[in-house]
Amino acid sequence: MPKHLIVVESPAKAKTMSKYLGKDFTCLASYGHVRDLLPKQGAVDTENDFGMKYVLLEKNKKHVDAIVKAMKKADSLYLATDPDREGEAISWHLHEILKAEDVLDDKPVHRVEFHEITKSAIQHAIEQPRKLSENLINAQQARRALDYLVGFNLSPLLWKKVRRGLSAGRVQSPALRLIVERELEIEAFKAREYWTIESDLATKGKDFVARLTHFNGEKLEQFSIDNGARAAEIDTALQAKAQGRLEVLSVEKKQRRRNPAPPFTTSTLQQEASRKLGFTAQRTMRTAQQLYEGMDLGHGEVVGLISYMRTDAVNLANEAVAEIRDAIKDRFGADNLPDEPIAYKNKSKNAQEAHEAIRPTSAARAPDSIKDHLKPDQLRLYELIWKRTLACQMVPAVLDTVTVDLAAGEGNVFRANGSTVVKPGFMAVYQEDIDDKPADAPEGAAEDEKLLPPMEKGESIELKVMRKEQHFTEPPPRFSEASLVKALESYGIGRPSTYASIISTLESREYVTLDNRRFKPTDVGRVVNKFLSEHFFHYVDYDFTARMEDDLDAISRGEKEWQPVLREFWTDFKNQVKEKESADRPGVEMMEEECPKCGKKLAKRLGRNGYFIGCTGYPDCNYTRNVDDAVGASNEPEIVPDRKCPKCESNLVIKRGRYGRFIGCSNYPNCKHMEPLEKPADTGVECPECKQATMLKRKSRYGKVFYSCARYPDCKYAVWNPPIKEPCPKCGWPFLSVKTTKRRGVEKVCPQKECGYAEPYEGEVPFAEPPKVAAGA
Repeated sequence: MPKHLIVVESPAKAKTMSKYLGKDFTCLASYGHVRDLLPKQGAVDTENDFGMKYVLLEKNKKHVDAIVKAMKKADSLYLATDPDREGEAISWHLHEILKAEDVLDDKPVHRVEFHEITKSAIQHAIEQPRKLSENLINAQQARRALDYLVGFNLSPLLWKKVRRGLSAGRVQSPALRLIVERELEIEAFKAREYWTIESDLATKGKDFVARLTHFNGEKLEQFSIDNGARAAEIDTALQAKAQGRLEVLSVEKKQRRRNPAPPFTTSTLQQEASRKLGFTAQRTMRTAQQLYEGMDLGHGEVVGLISYMRTDAVNLANEAVAEIRDAIKDRFGADNLPDEPIAYKNKSKNAQEAHEAIRPTSAARAPDSIKDHLKPDQLRLYELIWKRTLACQMVPAVLDTVTVDLAAGEGNVFRANGSTVVKPGFMAVYQEDIDDKPADAPEGAAEDEKLLPPMEKGESIELKVMRKEQHFTEPPPRFSEASLVKALESYGIGRPSTYASIISTLESREYVTLDNRRFKPTDVGRVVNKFLSEHFFHYVDYDFTARMEDDLDAISRGEKEWQPVLREFWTDFKNQVKEKESADRPGVEMMEEECPKCGKKLAKRLGRNGYFIGCTGYPDCNYTRNVDDAVGASNEPEIVPDRKCPKCESNLVIKRGRYGRFIGCSNYPNCKHMEPLEKPADTGVECPECKQATMLKRKSRYGKVFYSCARYPDCKYAVWNPPIKEPCPKCGWPFLSVKTTKRRGVEKVCPQKECGYAEPYEGEVPFAEPPKVAAGA
């Protein structure tokens, strides 16, 4: 009979650990959280020291029952949930349940903590157990109580003031504020014109480009040339002085070093997976969880492939660094290995989530050696982590940079920059991406990493052509998932482990939509943010949110007590909620126009499907119209001419829903027929799944274009990229699709991910969306 019961969170982890621990251990999974606050008002007793009323989660009752039953037969209990606050809280909840079930008696209870699922790490943890950490448990209880108090008091207020079903969260609301404020900044942005003058030059059979930096002895700033007439005047003057040649004034050569990026934290992994792999934060964390819990690598070997993936630490264990250095030496040579290991310092004020950065459990386990045992997402993410980890312990890259100044007459200077990699170092393995260049950065501000031809001072260089280029400053870009995660981290909003759920909540509540993988606030999101910013600014303030995270960190370190922190928050918060019960409804704008039906004033209001114009005399007067309809327009739906409903023969009418206009039956709700206002374009490509219809171009409810079978919903085959009638030359799939990315340009790719076929595409992109015209253009 097994002597010990060990409890983890996931069944995959339990399966892996069972193989390591042998027959003396029974390993069971809690399947995540086992208890939560009672989902009713009063679950946190604010009058009695914030006592909390917990209830067993029904979905996990059978798993808890199995743990209780196994504990009756076991001699001791090992709690091996994740090594963070949340994991500590789950272990505590399990302990409290087992104590209430009276199955612990005087049996020893151990808390074990490990950061990678390998045999040695688990055995080491079993040999060095500890007690449950009261500080970590209190910090997590305080966090849960704060989120509950905010949600259960602010959300009902939003239901009254905006509409039912909305929610406000302690960290979700500041995140929404970030997105809305960026959108307002974009809308308020006014483009400024500026011009640059460049010269196309050639020497020794090589072309290169130089940009004007000084004119008549004056250094040019970004807006020094702000109109076409001035640009033409300067261009004419320079042409006259240059006479087809520029003279080399100086050649400055420097050598510089570029250092590798530190190993991954949760935040940087989410950012890089978004930039390089196109993964959402949720997809990244889900895949990382699978790699951490263990994969079957054949021959009965199940092993965790990466260390714990919820961490804001960048340090690495000494034994891990030694193995990484061995792998670098074996794969890339001793000349790519620094004399001493590189140490990285944590930027986070309290890197409490784990003790190490995210790394492979074995640096010797290269991606190509295990690719046959991993799914495509798992392999791509593992490869990203493996490369970043090795690169962080490699020598810096060495680059030769050259700056050449060329004269077009006295006081007129053109500059050409170039660089070449002398020794790639870590860059041979991995380079970190960036999100967006600064909004005010001039065109060409980035270093031009190209090799310039050799030149000497005093040399005369052929001027092929001089060009004047018009530019306009651009507004700051909308947040991508990567840049939003980076902003959340920089402001101290939430914790890396919560970023995925923050983003998911904003989308599920329809506060934001994704437009070309960028976040755009909806009307509802704007109104909710406006209401919270006007009436609860203190609680959506970035500094306040960060200070609250600092308080939770202090509780986890034992420096603060959790009840006083909650008391200080609750005293002010409850008074403000009560005070704002009488606040005006947001999202209502009174208009001067009178109702054509009853003569009362009209107002612009936020409805279920966005803004509309309605009579203030409602419900006595039911006049409404769309915001973009003409003044005085009837609120009677427009009838579709020469057509009847195919189901009931009633008139078809044009309606507006939350995702735009569509055709529906006038006999609704008795008949629920609906169809798109615009007929989807037919690609002419046969559906490879049912082979009974062709693929149509459609739009999702969020406006994103995709291509699916005309027999939907009977056949649900769909792809995101435009299909073309051309079979895959590698795997024989009936068609290819055209994929466009910033990194690789336009390519023909196989829709089957496991195939991997891709090659450059030269033709026009089929069924491409027309380019969007910038506001004010």
